[in-house]
Amino acid sequence: MQIRQHYIDSVYLARSVQLDTCFTGTSPHILLLVNDGQELSRLLPELPATVLVAGIYADADRKAVYGTAGVPDYLGQGQLSGSYTRFIIEELLPFLQQQYPDMRIVKRAFAGFSLGGLSALDIVWRHPDIFQLAGVFSGSLWWRSKALGPGYQDDTDRIMHQLIRAGSYHPGQQFFFECGTADETADRNNNGVIDSIDDTRDLIKELLQKGYKPDKDIFYLEIPGGRHDMATWKTAMDLFLQLPFFY
Repeated sequence: MQIRQHYIDSVYLARSVQLDTCFTGTSPHILLLVNDGQELSRLLPELPATVLVAGIYADADRKAVYGTAGVPDYLGQGQLSGSYTRFIIEELLPFLQQQYPDMRIVKRAFAGFSLGGLSALDIVWRHPDIFQLAGVFSGSLWWRSKALGPGYQDDTDRIMHQLIRAGSYHPGQQFFFECGTADETADRNNNGVIDSIDDTRDLIKELLQKGYKPDKDIFYLEIPGGRHDMATWKTAMDLFLQLPFFY
């Protein structure tokens, strides 16, 4: 599998963004963007010939760039996520079309890991006209508007859950979520289930309330013993790329 390296001088991020792309076919018609693209070569199995993958490198500003656009968390993190969204849509997608002029994309997916998974989900959710699938691996769905402590409530203070609750059903969109049972040890409500699994299951409930269907629109993978690491995410990526979406 051949990987090509690119650099994009971004106006919105005021820096040069490194990008790796790879595909095995001749004329891909599915585009998969991946946050934390510096890990791409460690994660990808053999690709379907239909798919072009573009891995976007994270920089030192990762905690500012990844988040929910226009809605920083209680620490002020994610303040550049709106600029990152504009980079993706207005700079990256046209750049890829220029680099691969024979590309005839009919479907687009966006995936990420941890905070990068939150970012991918936020961008897909807000732009159903552009992206049809979100891949969220150990997603930072705890992203909250208040610190834990007196006054914090899961029901009102998890930002991505609120964005989905306030949004609408988008026909044709799909979602893949992965969690490992050893992703973390935190259990803020002491219910015997780690927070990353609780947060993911609760977000899936929000999508179900909107009308999305399990095993048709929503795919959930819980890996026994899976950790918050690249080895677990590679296992999940192998299964993610077997979804019918990519064929």
